[in-house]
Amino acid sequence: MAKASEFLMGNSPGRKVTDKLARYGVTAGGIFVLITLVLIFFYLLYVILPIFSAVRVVPQQAFSTSFADRTALVTFNDRNDTLFRLSDTGQLSVIPLTSADPGREVRQYTLLPHTTSIGRSLPAEDLIALGGSEGEVVIARPLAAGDGYQSGLSMAFPLGQEPLQLDPQRQPIVKLAVSVRSRRAVLAGVTADQRIRVKKFTGGEVLGQTGPEHWQATDFALEGVAEPIDDLAVTPDARTLYLLAGKRIYVVTLGEAQAQIRQVVSVADGDAEPRQLALLSGANSLLITDSEHRVAQWFEIVKDGRRSLVKTREFALPPGNVTSLVPEYARKGFFVLQDDGQLSAFYTTVKGAIYSSAVFTDKVPDTLMISPRADRLVAVTGNQWQTYKVDNRHPEIGFASLWQKIWYEGYPEPDFVWQSTSASDEFEPKLSLVPIIFGTLKAALYALFFAVPLALAGAIYTAYFMSSRMRRVIKPTIELMEALPTVILGFLAGIWLAPIVEKNLAGIALLLVAFPLAMMAAGLVWALLPGRFRQRIPGGLHILLLMPVIVLVGYGCFALSPALETLLFGGDMRVYLNNEWGIGYDQRNTLVVGIAMGFAVIPTIFSIAEDAIFSVPGHLTSGSLALGATHWQTLTRVVLLTASPGIFSAVMMGLGRAVGETMIVLMATGNTPILDWNVLEGMRTLSATIAIEMPESEVGSSHYRVMFLAAFVLFVFTFFFNTVAELVRQRLREKYSSL
Repeated sequence: MAKASEFLMGNSPGRKVTDKLARYGVTAGGIFVLITLVLIFFYLLYVILPIFSAVRVVPQQAFSTSFADRTALVTFNDRNDTLFRLSDTGQLSVIPLTSADPGREVRQYTLLPHTTSIGRSLPAEDLIALGGSEGEVVIARPLAAGDGYQSGLSMAFPLGQEPLQLDPQRQPIVKLAVSVRSRRAVLAGVTADQRIRVKKFTGGEVLGQTGPEHWQATDFALEGVAEPIDDLAVTPDARTLYLLAGKRIYVVTLGEAQAQIRQVVSVADGDAEPRQLALLSGANSLLITDSEHRVAQWFEIVKDGRRSLVKTREFALPPGNVTSLVPEYARKGFFVLQDDGQLSAFYTTVKGAIYSSAVFTDKVPDTLMISPRADRLVAVTGNQWQTYKVDNRHPEIGFASLWQKIWYEGYPEPDFVWQSTSASDEFEPKLSLVPIIFGTLKAALYALFFAVPLALAGAIYTAYFMSSRMRRVIKPTIELMEALPTVILGFLAGIWLAPIVEKNLAGIALLLVAFPLAMMAAGLVWALLPGRFRQRIPGGLHILLLMPVIVLVGYGCFALSPALETLLFGGDMRVYLNNEWGIGYDQRNTLVVGIAMGFAVIPTIFSIAEDAIFSVPGHLTSGSLALGATHWQTLTRVVLLTASPGIFSAVMMGLGRAVGETMIVLMATGNTPILDWNVLEGMRTLSATIAIEMPESEVGSSHYRVMFLAAFVLFVFTFFFNTVAELVRQRLREKYSSL
């Protein structure tokens, strides 16, 4: 007996050891959970922080050459181990950077004697064009050893090795622009007497050394430009020619056999004088420098049914004239070199310079060029050559591109856009987190609009009014719903529920009105029934009487849906909403997600809230009833106030569950990252974006790291909601603990 009493009192040695082990185990488990959360937090930061690292330009290799003529153009090969140098006399030279002394192992190739002009395509095309003194043009692509050829230098001539006659009058070509893509090419030039000649080609292939017989050529002239042409550029689709003349840009449409000026735009204000014109990667944007040390970005938009060239942004530079404007090959970034040696780097979706430093303090280079991978720069000053290593891995990521409206190419106005990938190598990534954060909150709020009233009302009835016998059946059944995989709910929502909602949209709208009215009518009828009849229904089983009402009202609303659409909405509610109110409709929309996610969230809210209400001490309820309060007054003024900390925690737990839900929003929405509160349109959430795009992202890329940033934001959201829930719960507990 003594040992038994010691054990029951907790004084036995074995019991003390067990208690200590349990206490240490629980403490260790809690500490490990906290350590895990901290490690997750810092690992996310470890992956994210490199996207905000500073750009670095570091000198790498210096050498000298002994050329007698001036360097007009320099390009890299794809592997950054060879430089191609084109002189103003048409001499092409190959400089192997892997050599111990690159300047001594130069090989040369004559492209066109008597060169009068040199033009270049977009960097991605890697073509050079040389205009001659008699109106002829040669277009070539240099290839170094290892680029599919065995010799030190080979040339590809996409339009034929023989010079093309651009000007029938054989005037010298003083300015050139060229673009050659698969099955289409265009060549534009300005003659010495300021005539503009255009030559279009169709039908050929770019790769290989094909001759002119594989192409069909059309020659024509452009009339109507009276000013001297300062610069020109053509787009890869062979449809548009841009001419910089004085303070204006001429936008020229290139047809099959003629050219027509579509728009003339003034690109300079006051005393500013435009200086240079360059196309960004993809040729959708123009960069124009002026005498006021500014660079402006222009691109065409469609507004009011018309295409027009507009200035979208300006990039301010330190004082000093721009000597070189160097766009990157495949990104929307560019470098600017000024006459005081200042080198600046910009990216079009990031406000301000991402790099600015006086790199060239001794002498400003004559020529500056970037490599295809944007990781090397070469600066040429006379016969002195210097290469630089560029560390600029994530230029497209900045505060503005993530959190502010950005005016992207082709968009009519600035907007929040998420579009991370495209089939084009010249794609402009749009990585604003605002649409997917908005979608996350939108999905969670609409799910709570559906779940909270049902869950809390069910919890109140089950804990306070329902009979104990029925409660033992209902509560476990609802809690069992939480074990249903959300992938099943998402599948049913996308495949089964979405078509039902689309077919019975008017009936669902009618349900919002009919259900509350039916409930009130059922309650009124119950109140009017004779007392002897009401006493036959055991207490807490009144819910059974509502079930037939719910089924009949639901069936009736769905049955009336076609007639209601015909009567009020012209036979199709979706078309009516779109035409009359401008409200779009997607089959997989937020309404479907709200219903499906609501079912997933209801068990969480119901279980916690029901336990909180049921745990209210019985003496509080009994005391209230003994003082003459009704059951409803006791519920609203005693029970709910006492249980409010638990009820609030239940709602916040449901919100956290809805924010982090993945499979339902992944399968039951169109995953469209739009900013619209319309319940009939879709959205995209943080969790769905991570699930869709993380497997496809390149490890270490900007897209990959932004996925981790999205996960970090989701982590912070969950932490914030849980912290607020705990603080409010503690406040409520302190406030109502005296009841």
